[in-house]
Amino acid sequence: MEYLGLFWTVIVVFVLLGLSGFFSGSETALTAASRARIHRMAEDGDKRAKLVNRLIGDPERLIGAILLGNNLVNILASALATTVLLTVFGEAGVVYATLIMTALIVIFSEVLPKTYAITNADRMALTVAPVLRWVVLVFAPITRGVQFIVRRTLSIFNINTDETMHVLSAHDELRGAIDLHHREGAVVKRDRDMLGGILDLADLEVGEIMVHRKNIVMIDANLPVEEIVAEVLASPHTRVPLWQDEPENIIGVIHAKDLARALSHARGDVSQISITQLASEPWFVPDTTSVQAQLNAFLRRKNHFALVVDEYGALMGLVTLEDILEEIVGEISDEHDVDRLDIRPKPDGTVVVNGSVTLRDLNRAMDWSLPDDEATTIAGLVIHEAQTIPEVGQIFSFHGFRFEIVRRQRNQVTALRITPLPPSDS
Repeated sequence: MEYLGLFWTVIVVFVLLGLSGFFSGSETALTAASRARIHRMAEDGDKRAKLVNRLIGDPERLIGAILLGNNLVNILASALATTVLLTVFGEAGVVYATLIMTALIVIFSEVLPKTYAITNADRMALTVAPVLRWVVLVFAPITRGVQFIVRRTLSIFNINTDETMHVLSAHDELRGAIDLHHREGAVVKRDRDMLGGILDLADLEVGEIMVHRKNIVMIDANLPVEEIVAEVLASPHTRVPLWQDEPENIIGVIHAKDLARALSHARGDVSQISITQLASEPWFVPDTTSVQAQLNAFLRRKNHFALVVDEYGALMGLVTLEDILEEIVGEISDEHDVDRLDIRPKPDGTVVVNGSVTLRDLNRAMDWSLPDDEATTIAGLVIHEAQTIPEVGQIFSFHGFRFEIVRRQRNQVTALRITPLPPSDS
């Protein structure tokens, strides 16, 4: 009779080890499951996916219930195993119970179920969700008490345990996931850059992506109509700002399509065309406007062209919808664009770069991580670090790169040669 009791006790121990494995695997599955895929399944009407969403929506309550159940069955299994082995081996049974239960729990209740859960996270999360719902409900009063004690204990040491606190924003989590998948080879560089570009829109200002005023093609509205028509048709751009009296005084923006339509109606007689009437009203935006806000404004106003001004109202440049899209997909060229080799890698490992190249474009093209907090262009970064306008031939080393000034026009650095330094030299 005594042996029969020991037999059933051993059966109970293995059942408890199985429950321990269930709790361990469930915890891993629910924390490793793809929230995006689960959310999508829930949106499609999957009831188990909706249940998983509810469970992981309150992670503290979920993890508390799982840990409580896991520790409960582990301790009970260890106690029963110790009782059995004490009966069989006497006092030495405590040592045997410790060794045997440690091995069984680690292998079959921790490593094995968690390994399976990691490789089948979504499937297992959907499978265990109905059972865990009841576990969470049953243990809810106890877990609330545990949470209360934990929070009060941590508050003694001035540790904030506010449930609403998030270490990472949603954008940071997405960016980290994209970078991780890129390193693992699941996301190619181009896709990583595009997805990262979308996330960066809210952090960028219009002043960082605009075309600088010195590069804007503008036309004097006081010129003869024939000359204005010729300049507009010769320009590679569809929209051209018009200024009057001084370049700062932008009075309108002429659209090549509107001009062509007017020429067609006038049967080619330019004397019948009024340039100021054809020109649309200029749209001015502050240079501190976020790129995300400007994109929304473009879409809302159905206008693809805006002039950028500083806090004093002085013209700084212009920004177009294409400029914003290029921050996402990279350089967009058509048959009218003039090809420019702004970034030219050399066989010796150096890179010759135009000074006007933005740090974002350079980092994207070369997969570098030069800081863009203090400057927008590569020339601006060198001037910021050097604290002076460098001369041709000067060499600087910072941020793990060597910068040689190749060309300078007046006070503008127009070309640099960049050499990545070995880790020991940087």
